[in-house]
Amino acid sequence: MARIDSFLRLVVDQKASDLHFVAGSKPIIRHDGRLVSIPFRVLTDTEARRFLLEILTDEQQDTLEKELDLDFAYHLDGVGRFRANVFLQNRGIGAVFRVIPDQLPTLEGLGLPSALRRLIDYPNGLVLFTGPTGCGKSTSQAALVRELANTRPVHIVTIEDPIEFVHRSDTALLTQRQVGRHTKSFAEALRSALRESPDVLLVGEMRDLETIRLAISASETGVLVFGTLHTGSAAKSIDRMIDAFPEAQADQIRGVLSVITRAVVSQRLVRRASGEGRVAAIELLFVNTAISNMIRENKAHQIDAFLQSVDPSTGMQSMDNHLLRLARDYEVTINEAVKHATYPAVFRRMAKAEDLLEDDGS
Repeated sequence: MARIDSFLRLVVDQKASDLHFVAGSKPIIRHDGRLVSIPFRVLTDTEARRFLLEILTDEQQDTLEKELDLDFAYHLDGVGRFRANVFLQNRGIGAVFRVIPDQLPTLEGLGLPSALRRLIDYPNGLVLFTGPTGCGKSTSQAALVRELANTRPVHIVTIEDPIEFVHRSDTALLTQRQVGRHTKSFAEALRSALRESPDVLLVGEMRDLETIRLAISASETGVLVFGTLHTGSAAKSIDRMIDAFPEAQADQIRGVLSVITRAVVSQRLVRRASGEGRVAAIELLFVNTAISNMIRENKAHQIDAFLQSVDPSTGMQSMDNHLLRLARDYEVTINEAVKHATYPAVFRRMAKAEDLLEDDGS
């Protein structure tokens, strides 16, 4: 057994999400979003290297030496799988391990809005999942892929860095590719995928122009594409896609996105009022004629106002309205909800109107 395994076992036993193992610091776990030190000595660079290099192959060590960081998946029998990133920093080597649950998540188990299930019924187009790192985007997507794989006989290709949830299905054909192991880059894998007769593509991260361009191209050719962006809202996600292209192409891309975009899901994890665990706060946008016109006419900034007043029967909701509902149902505290609100001042006024927040004169 590798020496790092005992720390990883502790993370799982404590129901934490991450292990931070960094030279110059004590080992730290992240529990419900908070960092908690493990009773252990401060790691030296030599000691941290001994722990971390022990689980790397010669090839992975060469990559770390050349690239100065490394992404990979690590499996520990009887404990679980971990998404790992090893890197160099000013005090020496470091690594962060993210726990990947053994059981594939479900939409119901994650407490996600039932309207999300509509996303797997689209025959084609682009669906964006957005939010900061560690907000649960990959887990939500895995739940959708599980649902899709068990209900439709389609070819699903996922491109991930690294592969997190391992999917199996008797109904769908699943092809999972890992950047750095099965393909050189997201763009290379996407280019190849277009020749592999996919029905559904999941792109773990759309981080550069070429990847975004290829994802859009796949959507135009009749594939359903799930893509990930590190943006905070539907409006910002649309703008991020357009801003990736040269300014001369902006109007053309707006026109394309207005036609191929099906939905945008923005997600954040908020601490539960009980103090145990976190709940997903979701902004959900389905692109209809009105939204399509906003995108095409360079008025994506109006999407926020649209979502704020949209009829809940449509299945759409703004982030702030969902946070308000979570606070109303006592799932999260009102102060915690304010921290995650898109427009905190407006959210405070909404909360005061429902007597969820005392009037402090602001």
